[in-house]
Amino acid sequence: MNLIIAEKPSVAKSIASALGASSRADGFYEGNDLLVSWCVGHLVSPMDAGGYDERFKKWRYDDLPIQPEPFRYVLAPGKEDAFENLRALMDRPDVDTIVNACDAGREGELIFRLVYEMAGCRKPVLRLWISSMEDSAIREGFSDLRSGADYEALYQSALCRQKADWLVGINATRLFSVLYHRTLNVGRVQTPTLAMMADRDAKITLFHKEKYHLLRLTLDGAEAVSEKFTDPAEAEQAAAMCKGVTVTCTSVTKEQKKEQPPKLYDLTTLQREANRLFGYTAKQTLDYTQSLYEKKLLTYPRTDSRYLTSDMAETVSCVIHLTAKLPPFDSCTDFFPLVEAMISNKDVSDHHAIIPTMEIEKADIKALPLGERNLFLLVCCKLLCASAEPYVYETVTATFDCGGQSFTAKGKRILSEGWREIDRIFRAFQKEKPADGDGDTLPDFTEGQTFDGAEVVVTEHFTQPPKPYTEDTLLSAMENAGKDDIPNEAERKGLGTPATRAAIIEKLVAAGFVERKGKSLIPTKAGINLVTILPEPLTSPMLTAEWEQKLTEIAKGSTDPDTFMDGIRTMVQEIVSTYSCISEDGKKLFAPEKKVIGTCPRCGQPVYEGKKNFACSDRSCGFVLWKNDRFWTSRKKELTKKMATDLLKKGHTNVKGMWSEKKQAAYDATVILDDTGGKYINFKLEFPKRKEGVNGRK
Repeated sequence: MNLIIAEKPSVAKSIASALGASSRADGFYEGNDLLVSWCVGHLVSPMDAGGYDERFKKWRYDDLPIQPEPFRYVLAPGKEDAFENLRALMDRPDVDTIVNACDAGREGELIFRLVYEMAGCRKPVLRLWISSMEDSAIREGFSDLRSGADYEALYQSALCRQKADWLVGINATRLFSVLYHRTLNVGRVQTPTLAMMADRDAKITLFHKEKYHLLRLTLDGAEAVSEKFTDPAEAEQAAAMCKGVTVTCTSVTKEQKKEQPPKLYDLTTLQREANRLFGYTAKQTLDYTQSLYEKKLLTYPRTDSRYLTSDMAETVSCVIHLTAKLPPFDSCTDFFPLVEAMISNKDVSDHHAIIPTMEIEKADIKALPLGERNLFLLVCCKLLCASAEPYVYETVTATFDCGGQSFTAKGKRILSEGWREIDRIFRAFQKEKPADGDGDTLPDFTEGQTFDGAEVVVTEHFTQPPKPYTEDTLLSAMENAGKDDIPNEAERKGLGTPATRAAIIEKLVAAGFVERKGKSLIPTKAGINLVTILPEPLTSPMLTAEWEQKLTEIAKGSTDPDTFMDGIRTMVQEIVSTYSCISEDGKKLFAPEKKVIGTCPRCGQPVYEGKKNFACSDRSCGFVLWKNDRFWTSRKKELTKKMATDLLKKGHTNVKGMWSEKKQAAYDATVILDDTGGKYINFKLEFPKRKEGVNGRK
C-alpha cells in the first residue's frame, strides 16, 4: 500500500478525491489501496540556539558565533499530534512505499524530508511532481511517479538555504543586539528590504526642489506646451515674442498602438493592486484571499506564477463564462474568451495563477464580507481582462511654431476598448478612477494649418522628490531586487517569496523599524540607524542573488553543499570578529528618545520623561518628580505625564479618586507643587470649597 503525504489538508483532499481514496478517517483518507495524509506546513523546524547548550539561552558576545554541527530539529509547537499521526501511518505494516506529494519545489521537498527523517522512516520514497490540482493532472502525475532519490540534490539545496538563514539570522541578530543593547532583528530578507526604504527616505530628505517654467498655448480648445525653462526671465521673453504672432502647425503624427491584455494575478501582483485600489496591507490581502481559498472560491493564493497549465484550458473557459454573468461584469459587451495567452506550462512551478473556481456558480457573492468581496471581484476582473481582446488606440502628436518657439500637443483616440472596457466597468462599480487617463481627443489638426490670436501663458512648476514606498511599490521593489544578478533558472528571485513578503513588512512594523503613515511606509529613526550600522552584505540584495546562484547549482548537482555551507560559516565568523566593540556614541544610537514635558522650575532647563520619573536634563540641578513617590502610592495613584506637565506649567494639577486610608474613602483634590529646593519634592493638597446649602450651612 502507498502512503501519500501532501503539504496541506486541502491538497490531500483533492488528491484523495482524484485517486479514489474516498473514506475519511482521523487524519487521513483511505481507499483504492491508498492512504492520503498531510503535513500542515512545516511540522519540523530547526532547533533554537538554547536547545544546543543552556548557556545560549542568554545572549552574550563571548558565545558567538553559534555554529552547531550537526544541526538538530524539533517539532513545531502545537503540531505534535499531526506528526504522530504521520509517524503512525509510516509505521503501519501494510504501508510499503511513501509518496512525497508536497508542493513541487524546493520548500516542498524540505518539508517532506524533515518529517521523513524525524520519523525514522526507511521505506522507499516516490515523488509526485505536478503543477496543477486538476483531477486529470493528479491522475497523470500518479501514473508517472519518480524515484525520491532523483530529488536528493533539490533537498540539499533547500537544506542549505535553511541552515544558512539560521546561521546568519541567529548570529547577526544576537551580535548587534548585544552591542547596541536593543533587540535588533537581522535577516537576509528583511534587512535589505529595510535598507531600500532607508535609501528612499534619504533621497526624499536630501531632495532639493528646482523651479522651472512652461509656456502654454491654447488652440481651438486644445493645449500645446513648450520645453522647460529654468530662467523665468527667458520664459517671459519667449512668451512676449509669441504675442500677436501667427501659429503654424508644423507636423501631425498619428500612430496606432495595441495594449495586450494583462496577465493573471500571482500573490504579489494581487497584493500590489489591492493596496493601490483599496488601501489593503499585504497581510490583509493574503488573509482575505486565504479565506476565499478555504471557501473554495479562489485557487491557491501563495503563488509566484501568472499563468495556467495547458490541462486547465477547458476548465478556465467554463469559469470565464460563469464570471461574465456576475455583476458588474454582466454589463460588458459580449466577447469570446482567448484562453491561449494565459497558458504556459514552463511558467508554472509550484502553483498556477490565482483565478476563481467553478464554485462561483452556486456561491452568494453579495453575502461575502466586504474585504473578501472586493478581492474576489478584483480576481474576477483580472481573469476577464486577461481573456479579452487587446486595447487598441491611436496616439496623435501635433507640433506648432509660434515666434520661433516650439509647442507640442498630445492626444489619444480609442479604436477598440477591448479588455479596458471590463476594467473601466469594474472601476466605475468600485467608484474608482480609470487606471490611467485616455488623454484628450485633439481637434483634427493638419500640417500647415495656421491660427491667429493665440493665447500664451507662463506657468510655474517645481521638480518633485521621490515618493515614499507604499505596500504596492515596496512589494514591487522586493520582487525585483537583485533580479539582474540572479540566474534565470533560479527558483527564487527578488527578496522573499510571495508567501513571505507580507509577513516581512509586518515584522518590520512590529519591531518599530517601519511605521505606516496613511498608505506610506516610512522607516523610523531606529530602522535607519540599524541599516547604518550593519555590514554591506547584510543590507544588500546581492547576498540573496549570490545564494540563489549557488543554491541553483546545488539543486543541479554542480556545486557541493558542504562547500557552500563552509562559505556561510566563514562569513558569519568574519562578521562576529569584525564587530567586536562599538564607540560610546554608537551605544546611544538606539536609546529611546526622551520626551520634553516642560521646563524645570529651578533652572529653566527641559524636563524629560523617563521610565520611572520626570527629571531635569541638567543632572547637577537635581530636580526630579518620581512616578512612584510615596505621596502618590499612599493615595493609590501614580504620577502621570499629564499631571507632571500640569505641575510644571501651572504649579498644580487636579486629581480625582485619591484614596484616604484614614477614612477608607476616595476623594478629589488639587495637588500643589511645593518645591523647597531639596533632594525630594513636596506636595500640598487643596480641597474644593463646599457649596452652601439652603439653610446657609456648608
